Amino acid sequence: MELILFEIALTFYFAAALAGILELFKGTKTTSRIMLGLTVLGFAVHTANIITRYAIAGHIPISNLHEASSFFSWCIILLFFFIESRYKIGLLGSFIMPVVFILMLSSSVLPRAIKPLSPVLQSYWFGIHTVLAFTGDAAFAIAFGIGIMYLIQEHQVKSKHLGGLFQRLPSLQILDEINYRLITIGWMLLTLAIITGVIWAESAWGRYWRWDPKEVWSLITWFIYAAVLHVRLIAGWRGRRAALLSIIGFFVVLFTFFGVNLILKGLHAFV
Repeated sequence: MELILFEIALTFYFAAALAGILELFKGTKTTSRIMLGLTVLGFAVHTANIITRYAIAGHIPISNLHEASSFFSWCIILLFFFIESRYKIGLLGSFIMPVVFILMLSSSVLPRAIKPLSPVLQSYWFGIHTVLAFTGDAAFAIAFGIGIMYLIQEHQVKSKHLGGLFQRLPSLQILDEINYRLITIGWMLLTLAIITGVIWAESAWGRYWRWDPKEVWSLITWFIYAAVLHVRLIAGWRGRRAALLSIIGFFVVLFTFFGVNLILKGLHAFV
């Protein structure tokens, strides 16, 4: 049953991504509503999939790469709904839904077997640490989409193409503000994730830090976003520079998420 729910959610997200692309080039209120409606339906089915898998496994389903990629997508959609309700950015889904679909598609080709948790994961820190990390990464994913929107809008302004797309995108100031807030929230959540991970590592292995590849790349990610916030506050790096850094930072997040697990392995590798 949970496999069927996953495939249905994937289908809805695919349709929402297509509607989002159509909205970007030939946007109308109808396509915007269709995209949002498909996203809501996909999220509802996706939530049912996660709950069902939780009931079967007996633990939060983020113990392998299939589950982690799926849960990451779910977190992005949840945060997308919050940003959409707060700022009413109609075109945001056009930049976020393709990312969600790619993550879900990646999840669909990964092994889906439900396995018992290893002894080290049978801790209350497991849920706390991972949910903080995924939520922080979701904020970085939305900031990635906002960063792309900023660069497009900036190009519209500089080229004086003040047509339909320019009018449907938020102002540069609003996009820059949202980008800053998302990175701040993501960085704070990542900080808490690292702290809880360190505490968990000490209780599980007797050491706070083992220089595992995932730990190293998580720290690299933390420093990148800390640098983004630092140069904004100290050197006044806003606008285009901040947008570019948010895009680069998210690629580092993706490498930490996928590359480390598939290439570098280590204690934190998903099974």
